[in-house]
Amino acid sequence: MIWTKFTRSMTFVTVRICHYGSLAKLRPHIRSVSHRSSYLDSRTHSIRPLCCSSPLLAGHASITLTVGLQPRRTITTDRLSWYESVADSTPVYLTEQLLVSAQQMTGLPWWASIMCTTLALRTAITLPLGIYQSIIIAKVEALQKEIDVLARQLRFEISVKAKEKGWSEKTCRFHFKKNLKRIVSELYVRDNCHPFKASLLIWVQLPMWVCLSLALRNLSLGMGHVPLEAGLATGGILWFPDLTLTDSTWIMPVSLGLINLLITEIFALRQLEPSKFQKYVTNFIRGMSLVMIPIAATVPSSMCLYWLSSSCVGLAHNLLLRSPRFRGVCRIPPTRSDSETPYKDIAAAFVAKYIK
Repeated sequence: MIWTKFTRSMTFVTVRICHYGSLAKLRPHIRSVSHRSSYLDSRTHSIRPLCCSSPLLAGHASITLTVGLQPRRTITTDRLSWYESVADSTPVYLTEQLLVSAQQMTGLPWWASIMCTTLALRTAITLPLGIYQSIIIAKVEALQKEIDVLARQLRFEISVKAKEKGWSEKTCRFHFKKNLKRIVSELYVRDNCHPFKASLLIWVQLPMWVCLSLALRNLSLGMGHVPLEAGLATGGILWFPDLTLTDSTWIMPVSLGLINLLITEIFALRQLEPSKFQKYVTNFIRGMSLVMIPIAATVPSSMCLYWLSSSCVGLAHNLLLRSPRFRGVCRIPPTRSDSETPYKDIAAAFVAKYIK
């Protein structure tokens, strides 16, 4: 009896050889093991049953090959793609544990557990970062008046210096940009509001979104590391009772696209004088919102439900950050775009732009 154990994947292979004759030269060799009922013979490049009898042992011996498998992934020697490597990474594994633990502790059905977990994570992590982002943006906007004054003074000093030393126009522009950049950097350091800090939200939100999406994808396809007591196949509701299947009605994918477009338009309406770059970014986000509709229609309903829940929570947070009372509680500095009636202004601007 030969036992072969793979400690990482918890795979056990048992080979039993019952001798009826002299088989001193017989040396069974296992090329590969699969979790299915067949294996790939690397010599002939063909798929063969995992439990079979060898013609060499006909009339002499019988071989029984028993495989007990715990993992959900196939053992392979091929190098994983970058997508499979990310889906099989430690952060995704920890996210799977988080989702399963949350569902087991709350006792909620999977559809409700996904929505509540999304709300909890976005409120506990991304909302504080959104407040911090608003504070940085408000401080940077408040510095614009001071920067304009200092820029005029610098331009005058450069013109005086140019007359003294006979600088060309190109040299004047060089010294003006160089010194203005230094002055602006000093102001950002003084007020602790470097614009890069405003991008902290996206650097946290995007990896969290990817990990949760891949974790739900693994659990839906039965490829997760964590065993499920109550499967996602019966954890849905209404028109999506099976969360492992796609939403054939396209209700959630279309709703996802509309919510993302609404968030984009609310952000665009806030920009009083958008630059060309801001217009390009806004149009790019609009395009991505539309592209997400067919993508969401091809993934399991659990992933689509998470994306829709995340977008709805993001919309609610964006509207909450417009509230003057909430901004005052969070001590967000006032800006030019602030209003005492922000929601009425958004509705009026939306009607004026898209309806009238």
